[in-house]
Amino acid sequence: MQTLHAKMAQQQAGRSVRTKGMVRLDAQLTAPNVVGSSTAAASVAPRSGPAPRLATAVLPSRPQTNVVCRTATVDAPPASGASGGSSVREDIRNIAIIAHVDHGKTTLVDAMLKQSKVFRDNQNTAERIMDSNDLERERGITILAKNTAVRYRGIKVNIIDTPGHADFGGEVERVINMCDGVLLLVDSVEGPMPQTRFVLRKALELNKRVVVVVNKIDRPAARPEWVIDSTFELFMDLGASDELCEFPVVYASGVNGIAGMQADGLAADLEPLFETIVKEIRPPTVAPEAPLQMLCANIDYDEHKGRIAIGRVTGGTIRRGQTVSICSSLEPGKVRPAKIAELFVYDNFSRVPVDEVTAGDICALSGIADIKIGETITQREAPVPLPTIQVEDPTVSMTFKVNTSPFAGKEGKFVTSRNLKDRLDRELERNLALRVDPGETSDSFIVSGRGTLHLGILIENMRREGYEFEIGPPKVITREVEGKTCEPYEEAIVDVPENYVGAVVELFAQRKGEMVDLIPSIQGASRVKFRIATRGLLGLKNALLTATRGLGVMNTLFLEYAPVAGEILMRENGSLVAHETGQVTSYALESAQERGQMFVRPGDQVYEGQCVGVHAKAGDLKVNVCKTKQLTNMRAASKEIKVGLDEPRTMGLDDALEYINDDEQVEVTPKSVRIRKDPSAVNKGRKGK
Repeated sequence: MQTLHAKMAQQQAGRSVRTKGMVRLDAQLTAPNVVGSSTAAASVAPRSGPAPRLATAVLPSRPQTNVVCRTATVDAPPASGASGGSSVREDIRNIAIIAHVDHGKTTLVDAMLKQSKVFRDNQNTAERIMDSNDLERERGITILAKNTAVRYRGIKVNIIDTPGHADFGGEVERVINMCDGVLLLVDSVEGPMPQTRFVLRKALELNKRVVVVVNKIDRPAARPEWVIDSTFELFMDLGASDELCEFPVVYASGVNGIAGMQADGLAADLEPLFETIVKEIRPPTVAPEAPLQMLCANIDYDEHKGRIAIGRVTGGTIRRGQTVSICSSLEPGKVRPAKIAELFVYDNFSRVPVDEVTAGDICALSGIADIKIGETITQREAPVPLPTIQVEDPTVSMTFKVNTSPFAGKEGKFVTSRNLKDRLDRELERNLALRVDPGETSDSFIVSGRGTLHLGILIENMRREGYEFEIGPPKVITREVEGKTCEPYEEAIVDVPENYVGAVVELFAQRKGEMVDLIPSIQGASRVKFRIATRGLLGLKNALLTATRGLGVMNTLFLEYAPVAGEILMRENGSLVAHETGQVTSYALESAQERGQMFVRPGDQVYEGQCVGVHAKAGDLKVNVCKTKQLTNMRAASKEIKVGLDEPRTMGLDDALEYINDDEQVEVTPKSVRIRKDPSAVNKGRKGK
């Protein structure tokens, strides 16, 4: 709860202060339609006042704003000389669902689709319908933003499902410009989390109307009043306006498909949620007679239709077969012609072909083979681009290079530097948070992203597509600020049982982390908040799981660039390195496993320089895991009895990226993930000596 001094300061500033589910307004603030928390949200009234005007309804000579989304949401009077008048499309609502990871976004969308009668009663549907990507289903997270639409009482509701993990924040930044409001999902127990702050900040910067949905309200430990208070404090911390701070609240259980305006009074379906969306999210104000403008916010691909551009028609009307112009605010004066082959809108979980789409709706189109995210599709006679999409800069980089191991070319389909470059160039077309720069050699590339998970998903996708290459260790991206070298810092929040708090604090202290808050939670768990350099987080996940016996959960959020924290010990143990190339034998492993934990098992093929295990001590140790027992006439090889061996440590791609040191790299193929010593690092060390 906020202090008394803070509340007095807010009253003097004319802000509203909400405490324990009540709303207190300053005398100077007048708001006829105020939707409070659990008590004030029982009746949801339509928003009063004039609808916002579209900045895109003005003539091309009118200067554009710097932020792309504000061209569609800024409140402005009708521009004099604008071609055509503006109107309100009461038949459409455009919303994005944003939240922290695992707060139930995709599950709620599933329930909304099912209750909108999108599917037949006898139709089998999988869980998390929107997570169509194989990796999304395997990991249980949303990686790519996706569009769909449902209908409620004749009103079309365009829904954008967004990722919740911080590493995929670029997806949220990219698509949030297409919506007029957002549903902010908050877990009824956890409350606002790091990614909640990030996505809410993006929505508030663009003046989006926010509907707070307290999800998973059926959890036994649910504490809705605390969640609402914490969410309101987050709004205040982010500098939200008085109007945006008066957010409506809906309580829901996405998995059960129920919602209500009171935590203890849920309806039998999601009717209260749909009603709140229609009343609280303002319909788009459009200028159908203005020149055509549509910003490409997403790209999909179809084997038959080719590249498909997705975006919201900001002004005018787009038609199938229409000849248009493609331009970008990053390349003023450069215009190229194109023709719309097919046109689609989203309706009832499918793309429906249409002849034309009017301003205010979200559509998909094909026929423009070279369209890129951030480019504007405009009227041929009036090629005026919208401001391009801006996302935050990456913080972590890795080196991608051609595989040079002794097993190179044996398991992959695409193995050359040209293959690697072409694939990375294609990824740049839709992944705006990614950066690719030339490496130290002609066959290497420095790939930068939001985090190791962001880059790890790219690596895993390439691996499954048949690519074979090597990955260098993750490195943070530094900046020069006022003559000082600075590195990225993040806020890390760890939820852990009380008896492991000491181990967590000690672990973070070893990596130069500073504990800034300790919040006693519920059911014997505590929440510890740290400020730590991103460099200190590399490889911390497995160490945290070990220290907390698998019970610790960590979430992070980028904070700032600050002076370098100094030397951080990333890994205490060395590696067990294969002495020769050959096949692993159980006879050799019997003695090798006494030196540490192995990565390999009998029958695996290894090569000299490959890391085959973790050394029990500091420093690397060469071991011979291919040694065979000498044969004599007393015992034949077929009669050899296998000894008991320890179960090897499974080393997946994410584990390997966390494990490697500066002198190691990961060999990635469609069939294998191996860790090896970097030959270039070894040679540099020898030259240094």
